[in-house]
Amino acid sequence: MSFYKNIHNKLKTNRVYINYSRMWPYIKPVWFRALCSMLICIPIGSLDAVIALALKPYMDLVMVEKSIASPWYIPLGIVAFTSIQGSLKYLSSYLSTWVGGRITNGLKFDMFKKLLTLPTSFFDKRNSGDIVFQFNNQADIACNGLLDNLSVFTQRIFSSISLVCVLFYNSWQLALIAVVILGCAFVPVAKIQKRIKSVMEKTVFADASIITEYNEVFAGNKTITSYNLQKTETNKFLNILQNIFTLRIKMVQKTQWLSPMMHVIVSVGIAAAIGYGSHLIMSNQITSGNFVSFITALILLYTPVKNIGNNLNAVQFSFFSIEKIFEVLDTIPEIRDKANAVVLNGIHNKIEFKDVSFEYIPNKPVLKNINLSVNSGETVAFVGNSGGGKTTIVNLIPRFYDIKSGSIQIDGADIRDYTLKSLRQNIAVVFQDNFLFSGTIRENIMLGNENASCEDLEKAVKMAFLDEFIAGLSCGLDTQIGERGILLSGGQKQRVAIARAFLKNAPVVILDEATDQWGCKIDRVEIKDITPPPDIRDAMEKQMNAERNKRALILQAEGERQSAITLAEGKKEAAILEAEAEKESKIRRAAGEAEAIKQVAEAKAEEIQMVYEAMMKANPNEKLVQLKSLETLKEVANGEANKVFIPFEATNTLSSLGAIKEVFKEEKKK
Repeated sequence: MSFYKNIHNKLKTNRVYINYSRMWPYIKPVWFRALCSMLICIPIGSLDAVIALALKPYMDLVMVEKSIASPWYIPLGIVAFTSIQGSLKYLSSYLSTWVGGRITNGLKFDMFKKLLTLPTSFFDKRNSGDIVFQFNNQADIACNGLLDNLSVFTQRIFSSISLVCVLFYNSWQLALIAVVILGCAFVPVAKIQKRIKSVMEKTVFADASIITEYNEVFAGNKTITSYNLQKTETNKFLNILQNIFTLRIKMVQKTQWLSPMMHVIVSVGIAAAIGYGSHLIMSNQITSGNFVSFITALILLYTPVKNIGNNLNAVQFSFFSIEKIFEVLDTIPEIRDKANAVVLNGIHNKIEFKDVSFEYIPNKPVLKNINLSVNSGETVAFVGNSGGGKTTIVNLIPRFYDIKSGSIQIDGADIRDYTLKSLRQNIAVVFQDNFLFSGTIRENIMLGNENASCEDLEKAVKMAFLDEFIAGLSCGLDTQIGERGILLSGGQKQRVAIARAFLKNAPVVILDEATDQWGCKIDRVEIKDITPPPDIRDAMEKQMNAERNKRALILQAEGERQSAITLAEGKKEAAILEAEAEKESKIRRAAGEAEAIKQVAEAKAEEIQMVYEAMMKANPNEKLVQLKSLETLKEVANGEANKVFIPFEATNTLSSLGAIKEVFKEEKKK
């Protein structure tokens, strides 16, 4: 009894046993076809031994005894057995594919159901590529590897057993040599399994990163184009490919050396069998037919051993995928119904936050001791800076996340006392990132209430101000919107999401950043009552005082600066105006003087002209001219000038005057 118990305990820790036992619930519905697929592998493997065994009499009769009456039926039998073997392989492959497809679908279906129950935090911590690869590709790898490995294992087990029997039938001495060498071939296999697990895990996650990169390019193609990030993304993808290439090279380095080693071991076994077999033939212990049959069986036995390195990776990947699948299926959601949860039948009184604290990352609180009360029928708006916790509050009410401390109550009962389904049935949420499914506008709105009437649908469309837009579409509500609503603008997607929320007709409607793309205008924000905790009030007061002092200093410095600038600008402007005025004054003074000189000159010229004309009219004679010259001379003599300009006509008169003077001098002498 203890013997079987020890075996059972060892099986519990055996990786192969654990993986196949975990897969049994999925194999059970198709166990009969799976069993048939395995049973067919028995004759497929056994026929190898039949073919090897048939060579003994043929070789003894034809090659040794040179018998004319050769057993013609032996070649025909080999052809017949080979044909049967091929047909059985086809049937086994068909059954394995059918069974594998059913098992794969079962795994994918359970993983998809599990995916729908996982909390939001699960998706926050993982890349999209990891999730897609884990929930899709690994199921295929697990099932294909599982069934293929099981079929190959069954086939090779019975083939090996039958071939070993042929070996001992032909020569027990040679058979012992072959078995010992075969046992040596499995020693490096056990060591290599431990070495490749870490590299294999890195390779799987590296393959998932390719899917992540593709998803990011698909979703962010506009951003990539607008910021000219093509080169950046190309380099990033090239690094991913290089990393995968490096990991695969490491995988080859760790595993593929096994293949040449197997070839060497098999070659040594065959060489030893040939060498010792020749001795046995020469000593008449075995016949040539025995030897040929033995060598054929030995080659058939060693062939799969040589390729064991190629099959080992597939086995390891299969087991790794199975383990990862059940890690997800065994995941217990953090947010789930309590054992005694009750159904929430509407919200009649209020939603209340009592000392609620929450954190996404440990020791980094987002909300701390929040108190809030929203009565039934009230409309409440959360206004604040980005990152202030508005969306977090929205996510806590339908329990997308669970709070760290405190409580959120609906009608006096903690929301954790209600079933998740009934809680979320009473709450309609329009998120920041409005997700629309591929299909029509009608299908996306009807997700709010699949049993809604046409009147309800029309009402929801009008309430979301979507009716005018739909009226302008040729297909109306049946218009295809593409994957994730790609054919709609941000505002149009927002309105579709709001219409979907209205159609749900839930007691509570939460609009997270609803005005961001909807185009709403806020006419008034009215704050009725906010009573934060004392410590928060003190902190707010200190912060407000600091902000006021800071702003006062800033405004004072800005005023002084502006005053200095204005004063300097005034002085500069005054100097410029003064210089301009002086310049203009000088210009005008010079122009006045010039004009005065011009006018005086013109007056004198006019006077002279008048005198001249009068003289011409009087017809003056020489004596009159001389007399006027003397009158002028008198005026000149009375002047202060030391230079005298005398008309030419007066020179004769002056000479006469000189003569008269001389006469008067002579008269006095007498």
